[in-house]
Amino acid sequence: MKRALLIVNPYSTHVTGPRITEVESALRERIELRTEFTQHPGHAVELAAEGAASDVDAILVFSGDGTYNEALNGAHGEVPFGFLPGGGTSVLPRALGLPRDPVEAARALGGAIAESRLHRISLGAVNGRRFCFSAGLGFDADAVRRLNARGRAPEGARPGDAVFLRGVAKMIFERRGRWDPQLEIEGVGRAAFVLVANCDPYTYVGRVPLRIAPHARFEDGIDFVAPSRVRARDVPRIISWIVRGNGYAPWVLTGHDLDRIEVRCDRPLPLQADGEDLGDFDHVVFEARRDAVSVLV
Repeated sequence: MKRALLIVNPYSTHVTGPRITEVESALRERIELRTEFTQHPGHAVELAAEGAASDVDAILVFSGDGTYNEALNGAHGEVPFGFLPGGGTSVLPRALGLPRDPVEAARALGGAIAESRLHRISLGAVNGRRFCFSAGLGFDADAVRRLNARGRAPEGARPGDAVFLRGVAKMIFERRGRWDPQLEIEGVGRAAFVLVANCDPYTYVGRVPLRIAPHARFEDGIDFVAPSRVRARDVPRIISWIVRGNGYAPWVLTGHDLDRIEVRCDRPLPLQADGEDLGDFDHVVFEARRDAVSVLV
């Protein structure tokens, strides 16, 4: 019987004791399992590295998107990954087509391990750090920072989508819907902010996928979307493109299936990867890591 390491972030929004037990039971129907719990930020990096160096056949992660990101930055070998939805959004397993219920997803992944159902995908990287599905410089990173500033619930959960949307609305109101060019994309031009995608959708709000870069695929390089400027009158059209995935205006710069995007900012701007605040940067390099990792499907 094949063996797997299950990395669990017990502080993720939808990870509870009973759910962990159910997930473990579902996985053990098909595989042998060892469970490790994250104990501090960055611990999943260490656990994934240790798992990849051992004799496990797969590394599974039951958490939210931030811990998926950590695990993928810890293991760079050939050990395949599986992702169980435990966060408030859990973009990665949803984008890979897994069930939203973690127990159903566990049964699917247990079968995938037992039957060696694997698929190779690309990852993105920003200033050397891998990301699974998205990274952004400016607008969305600022929104992530505002969400983090709200803190977490006592059990560790982040504020939900409603709080995030209120934060975005407040940010748009404070700026009067205006973003001026503040960075230069090498070889492309000036832009107000940059959104970089490794797949479609870019993220979700509840059940609604936000299709910022609708042509992005896990199997390809990275895509970007960068409005050259934003005015209040542009906001409705931007919202339409985000929800529908079409209708870019002429003032929106785009790129598809790229290996590298280099950006220089007029001043340090906030940067995020997979919903994690990475700090402020005035020089950022996004890269595609093609054929980077095997995932269970």
